[in-house]
Amino acid sequence: MRYLPLTPVDRASMLATIGAKSVDDFYTDVPEEARLKGKVAGLPDHQGELAVERHMTKLAAKNRSASSGPFFVGAGAYKHHVPATVDMIIQRSEFLTTYTPYQPEIAQGTLQTLFEFQTQVAALTAMDVANASMYDGSTACAEAAVMAARVTKRKKIILSGGLHPHYAAATRLLCEAQGLVVVQLPVAIDGEGDLSKSVDGETACVIGQSPNVFGTVTDLSGVASAAHEKGALLVSVFTEAVSLGMVTPPGEMGADIAAGEGQSIGNGLNFGGPYVGLFAVRDKLVRQMPGRLCGETVDADGKRGFVLTLSTREQHIRRDKATSNICTNSGLCALAFTAHMTLLGGKGLKQLAELNHEAAIELADTLGKVKGVEVLTPRFFNEFAIRTPMDAEAVLAMLDERGVVGGVRASRLFPHDHLGDVILLAATECTTADDIAAYAAALKEII
Repeated sequence: MRYLPLTPVDRASMLATIGAKSVDDFYTDVPEEARLKGKVAGLPDHQGELAVERHMTKLAAKNRSASSGPFFVGAGAYKHHVPATVDMIIQRSEFLTTYTPYQPEIAQGTLQTLFEFQTQVAALTAMDVANASMYDGSTACAEAAVMAARVTKRKKIILSGGLHPHYAAATRLLCEAQGLVVVQLPVAIDGEGDLSKSVDGETACVIGQSPNVFGTVTDLSGVASAAHEKGALLVSVFTEAVSLGMVTPPGEMGADIAAGEGQSIGNGLNFGGPYVGLFAVRDKLVRQMPGRLCGETVDADGKRGFVLTLSTREQHIRRDKATSNICTNSGLCALAFTAHMTLLGGKGLKQLAELNHEAAIELADTLGKVKGVEVLTPRFFNEFAIRTPMDAEAVLAMLDERGVVGGVRASRLFPHDHLGDVILLAATECTTADDIAAYAAALKEII
């Protein structure tokens, strides 16, 4: 059946109303030489629904699922098991079909889940208060930098050499648009501590990551002290939320702002998104926090209820008073995070983290025995870097031919830093002993 939203009579009536003779009149401002003279080359004519469905199915079949074989990709997005209960909860119609509550007090269920989310994130990061989520980890990092500049009234932002380059790019884009100066330290596998030597009296914040993009776990307490001595803030970033079940959380290292990615808990890889940004701060900074904050109160009858207590984004207040221009939050992804965290509890999260770490240790020990392979990351959680005696892109391509998705070449993330022989790889609770054995066997064949 053809899709006909408008009849010719409808179109003629609409054109007459706006005073146009044809749809072509809408494009008179486009220079003639810039307009297409016919069909777009290479594109087929329109097809029926069945034909389009067949074509799209063939295209989709070219994708390879992370569950279809040994999979070791990390670098900011991690394959974890998501319990079926999580999907059941988020697909309930009252959650799945709701959006940002513009009359928030009516949406008590949505507000309560966001309140629980905030509570969990604050506990996870050991910070005083968390907001009701950001778009993803990279935008959370960027918003943290802008917030630090606003709090300190300074303009210099210093990024560590181990900060994920996507996070660094998002931060530069937002900061430079607002007249802030972004200083990127040289790429370093184990260089988060160098932030201590870089901070000065003009620094608004230093941004360090642990575990960093190379997987290195670092105690940022010394960086926090150095920053505070100069009147600057420490922003502690993470891309693997499960790591907080084992490693020292940002709050215990003296961070003023914690920003990171929550995809690992409750959310699948989803081909890169949507994800859920986590953002938490010290209590004294709460009024400068971007996004929005749900709070707990009582109604006229003394019953427990939830409200938006701080909503300092542009949709709620005047643009010149807003702390950010974030237009929404990843509400459904935040709910998935909360559902999974509730199922895990504190004990379950620790056990999950231990399974990840054990798998990574086994992977590192096994690959480290392959002749020519060097494990570069000195301290890691579930991700680390290796150096191979061959070009990393070629190695990964040959691994793929043998059914192993071996990780991410560092040169893809850092194309100008002479890391052509370095691979970043991760292991999670989904990684089996057979997967690790297959990786090692394939690597031995290749090199």
